[in-house]
Amino acid sequence: MAKIVLISCVSKKVSHPAKAKDLYISPLFKYNLHYAYLLKPEKIFILSAKHGLLSLDKKVTPYNTTLNLMSAVQIKKWAKNVLITLSKFTDLKKDEFIFLAGENYRRYLIPHIKHYSIPMKGLRIGQQLSFLKKIVNE
Repeated sequence: MAKIVLISCVSKKVSHPAKAKDLYISPLFKYNLHYAYLLKPEKIFILSAKHGLLSLDKKVTPYNTTLNLMSAVQIKKWAKNVLITLSKFTDLKKDEFIFLAGENYRRYLIPHIKHYSIPMKGLRIGQQLSFLKKIVNE
C-alpha cells in the first residue's frame, strides 16, 4: 500500500510558467507541501482546478480557475478526469490517500477511494495554517 498525498491548488501564483511545486505561492500551499514531504509519501500530486492532476515537476502556466466557481456537474466532470489520471499512477482500492484539500476538491473523488484521511477536515484556513505551522516547526 503506497501513501499518496493530494494537495489542492491555490489562487496565489507566480506570474510566469513554473514547475507546479513552485507555481503556487500562498503560505497555505507552501505549508501543505512541506507537511506532505514530512509524511514521506511515495507520491505527491496537486489537484489543479484547470489541469486536473499535476505532478510536482510538471511545468504549468499561471491560470485563474477555481472549483469554487464551478457547478456540481462541472466539478463531477473534473473529478472523473482526475480519477482517470490518478488510476494510472496509483491503486485507488489499495493505496492510502491523504487529502490536503478542501471539500470541493475531494467530494467526488472520495467515493472512489477506499483508504483515505483528511487531517484538517473541518478546519478553516487560519486553523489549517496554525495546524501546519505547529507540525512543520516541530
